[in-house]
Amino acid sequence: MLNINDIEFDDKGLIPAVVVDSVSKKVLTLAYMNKESLELSMREGRTCFWSRSRQELWRKGETSGNVQRIVDITADCDRDALVIQVEKAGPACHLGNDSCFVDKLWESEQLHDFSLTGLYELIKGRKTEGKEGSYTTYLFEKGIDKILKKVGEESTEVIIAAKANDKAETVYEIADLMYHVMVMMVEMGISNEDIIRELASRHVIDKKVKQEKMV
Repeated sequence: MLNINDIEFDDKGLIPAVVVDSVSKKVLTLAYMNKESLELSMREGRTCFWSRSRQELWRKGETSGNVQRIVDITADCDRDALVIQVEKAGPACHLGNDSCFVDKLWESEQLHDFSLTGLYELIKGRKTEGKEGSYTTYLFEKGIDKILKKVGEESTEVIIAAKANDKAETVYEIADLMYHVMVMMVEMGISNEDIIRELASRHVIDKKVKQEKMV
């Protein structure tokens, strides 16, 4: 474990800190710390930065309420940059966005970064904006009963494929099920982070305890 005296601050006494959502792993913001703000962050367990524009300490969420509780702080190999994993309460960006990094500058036409978060956002966009000819939009237009019917059908397909010990077909059907479950989640306002937090709260997930009534 490093000591704060091992950290390399620049000639202005600052170090860049990349703040990351501990659940979604999304980059939230880039801020700066001096030794005092880093010490306060470690002591209080919440992010405190140095505002270069105001030249003063800045506790994140002090006025907005969007506090960031620190999970861990990691230095890079040169010890002159930090990654801070946080549990956030509200948007990280002063514009009200979940992350400060929203304006894409360039994207490869060959390489596409797939993630469940990206898929969730795409599905959510089909609900809020709609798209003609989109199957996802069609499901939202039909409503929760149609969505739940598809979840049930796909669950059955997973069971049939797994019972047949067909790995490729089971993977295919699980993907179908996950997609339809995510449509249901968007319809109900449930986020990926909600599910991850629920799983993280379960300390024992592989032990089934059977309670028998004594007579």
